[in-house]
Amino acid sequence: MDSAARVDAIVARLREAGEATVADLAERTGYSEAAIRADLARLSAAGVLRWAGGSAGLVPRDREPPFAVRERRATAAKRRIAAAVGGLVHDGHTVALDSGTTAAAVARELADRSVTVMPLSLQAASALSASPHTRLVLPGGDVRPGELSLTGPLTEAGLGAVRFDTAVLGCCGLSVPDGVTARDLGEVAVKRAAMRSARRVVMAADSSKLGQVTMGHVGPIDQVDTLVTDTDAPDDIVTEIQASGVAVLRV
Repeated sequence: MDSAARVDAIVARLREAGEATVADLAERTGYSEAAIRADLARLSAAGVLRWAGGSAGLVPRDREPPFAVRERRATAAKRRIAAAVGGLVHDGHTVALDSGTTAAAVARELADRSVTVMPLSLQAASALSASPHTRLVLPGGDVRPGELSLTGPLTEAGLGAVRFDTAVLGCCGLSVPDGVTARDLGEVAVKRAAMRSARRVVMAADSSKLGQVTMGHVGPIDQVDTLVTDTDAPDDIVTEIQASGVAVLRV
C-alpha cells in the first residue's frame, strides 16, 4: 500500500468509525504505528483531521472539507472541466481565477498559455508561475490557512483595479432559487468582486455542487454566463439553470 492509498484507508476508517486509535489504523493498513503517526501528523497539519490523546477523528461534517481531501475527489471530472474552461479562454485574454480544487485544475490547463491571469489562491499561482508565456498578476490579501486562498480588502481592491475578459469561479453550491453560494464569507466577498470586474463569468463546478446551498450568498444564478460541469449533472437541475439564461457545458 503506497502513501496515497494508506491515507485513503485512514480517512475511510475514520469516516466509518468516527474515531480510531493509532494501533487500530496500523492494523487496518498493515503499516507500522510510526508510519501511521507520521500520516496523522501531516493530515492534522493540513486540517483534514484532529489528532489528540492517541486517537484521531475527521473534522466536523458541517465544516468545509479541507483542500487536501477535496482535491482527491472527482479528479477525472475536474480535469475534463478544466480542459473545457481552457477552450473558452483565448490567447491574449485576461482572467480572474478563483480558489479551490477545480480552479487549481484550470490553472494547470492555462499554464504556458499567452494569457494574463490573476489567481486567487497560492496553489493556482504556483501552477502558473513557471511559464514564461503566462503573465501572472497577484492581488495581495490574507492567505487562508490550509485552503491557501486569498481574501480580505487587499484581494478585493486588487480585483477592482483590473477589468477581466473572464472570471472563472468555483462554488460550494449552485441552484436556481438560491444562486451561487459558498461556505467561507471572506471568499464570498472575493467572488463578488471578481464578478463585478469581469465581462463574462464562467462557473466551473462538478456535479456534486449542483442543487446544493451553503451559507454565503454570492449572487443570483443570472450573474453566471456559462456553467461548465460534468456529465453526472442531473438533467432537471441543468434544465432549470438553462432556463435562467445560463449556457451549460457538460463534459
